[in-house]
Amino acid sequence: MDASPPPTEPGVTITLPWLATQLLPSPELAYGHDVARFGVRWQATPLLFSWGIHRGLSPWRFFVAEPYVRQSGSVELYVTPEYVVYGASFADGWILRTGVRSYFPLIEHGEYLSVSVGASSFVFAGQWAAAYEGGVYTLFGVVGIQLTVAPTPSAAPVATIATLRFRYF
Repeated sequence: MDASPPPTEPGVTITLPWLATQLLPSPELAYGHDVARFGVRWQATPLLFSWGIHRGLSPWRFFVAEPYVRQSGSVELYVTPEYVVYGASFADGWILRTGVRSYFPLIEHGEYLSVSVGASSFVFAGQWAAAYEGGVYTLFGVVGIQLTVAPTPSAAPVATIATLRFRYF
């Protein structure tokens, strides 16, 4: 018989230091129309469900998800505002993306290595488009590389985006 105490829910809340780290963007490189463009991406996760954590804990997270909860196996709804250097004015380069992404652990419950797949819809230069993505993450999910591909003609200026993702949870 196991005498260990039952798991307790973590006291995860939005704090000022957490909010400050969320303002740091991840750099990206967008490619389309035979031109590469520099950009940056932020991410918010309003909802995450994890199947890789202890059964005694709630699998649901809202806005703040601990690294282990995300990388050990989860599915999330996300929103990413992005900016790509494009067009004549500052307003021309904004992308607003919403999507769903699943994470799968490969080594040590995803803390050493995990992968993700996802799909999103986004608006860029007044045009809606769809995209698919894949990612690889290490160092507890803090560092990763994501590749986003939008096969629709309306997304041609940003058809492929590679993001060096830094995630501070």
